[in-house]
Amino acid sequence: MSQSKPIIGFGVYLVYLVESGLHHDYEVWLEGLAPHEPIDQYWHNRTGEDNADAHLKRQVMGREVVVAVMNGKLDFGPWEQIFYGEFDGLRRKRVLGKIIGE
Repeated sequence: MSQSKPIIGFGVYLVYLVESGLHHDYEVWLEGLAPHEPIDQYWHNRTGEDNADAHLKRQVMGREVVVAVMNGKLDFGPWEQIFYGEFDGLRRKRVLGKIIGE
């Protein structure tokens, strides 16, 4: 029996105002908080990994969003969208949706 381990080098976030430069601003801001290089600045990377920055960026951005469902549709505000932020390369991922309530 195989067991899949969750990969946590990504984030999912809900943005209220979708402006043209906002995604770039997130990227620059996160890279300033947890720069990828130099790789040896992180103890995690001393284990043979090189993705400590991805874990830190994911911790800041989170890994889930909660959205209400009304009349069978996601109930976003007029400017809201969900975005996926990849911080750890193109590893295989899965999406899990959970419905809670009536």
